[in-house]
Amino acid sequence: MSFSSFSPDDDTPVFVISVAAQLAGMHAQTLRQYDRLGLVTPSRTSGGGRRYSQRDVALLREVQRLSQEEGVSLPGIARILELEDQVLALRARVAELSAELDGVRASTGRGPRVFSVSPSGDVYAARLGERPRHDRSTALVVWRPKHTG
Repeated sequence: MSFSSFSPDDDTPVFVISVAAQLAGMHAQTLRQYDRLGLVTPSRTSGGGRRYSQRDVALLREVQRLSQEEGVSLPGIARILELEDQVLALRARVAELSAELDGVRASTGRGPRVFSVSPSGDVYAARLGERPRHDRSTALVVWRPKHTG
């Protein structure tokens, strides 16, 4: 389940446990159990009361769906949620690294790399558009790294 479509206001803890339970379609005691298991971690008031956000309610619905419709155990759901968090973190890191690589490429003016290969198998760097010298190579290979983003 992707939570990337939420706005910052969706993280604002505004619902007391009874309202969050009603919005999620479950009993308040179930929310307490999910909190104890670490499946959902609501904010706390200074008095210790739980406050749930829109994102928390969506997560509660997903936990319930996985449990009831998919038959996933609560420890299994905890692992799924942990892995989804890791995937989101890794995607963010890939985006950071891609942006950094694009910046390096832009600053160095380096585009696709071209290599020529000699009959003996030696590889030589060549400029884009440059024909390989016949005394060193008989083949030209253009390597374009796959860019995923």
